[in-house]
Amino acid sequence: MRLAEALSRRSDAQKRYQQLRSRIEASARYQEGEEPPEDAGALVTEALALLDELEDLIRRINQTNAASELEPGRTITDGIAERDVLRLRHALLSGAAGAAAGTDQRSYRQLRSELREIAALSVGELRTRADDVAERLRRLDTRIQQRNWEVDLLD
Repeated sequence: MRLAEALSRRSDAQKRYQQLRSRIEASARYQEGEEPPEDAGALVTEALALLDELEDLIRRINQTNAASELEPGRTITDGIAERDVLRLRHALLSGAAGAAAGTDQRSYRQLRSELREIAALSVGELRTRADDVAERLRRLDTRIQQRNWEVDLLD
């Protein structure tokens, strides 16, 4: 199985777990004299088995990412760490630009007697930097995804 397939299975298993958890919570209590919507005990058993499968899958994915090179001298894990930080950088720069531009609040005066608000940061510079980070993020993410289809999942 390719790493990309394992990642897809992990995503599906996580969604399935959340669905089972919701169904368990909906069926855990019921009124006397009525039947529960589903057998909560059976759902718990199914969810626990799914979590065991998920743990094994996550372990294998992590091992594969740590052992596989994204490029010479750099593992997929290294690329994932960089990608995560690039996402945080982009959110920071975009958020700061939005705040400085006043897009998250009223940015005009109704009366001439009201005090003007002035940006403490250069909106244009922040947006340019955010765009540069977004481009780096897109290129890295594409490379990681490409590599995911080339690497076999370790046992």
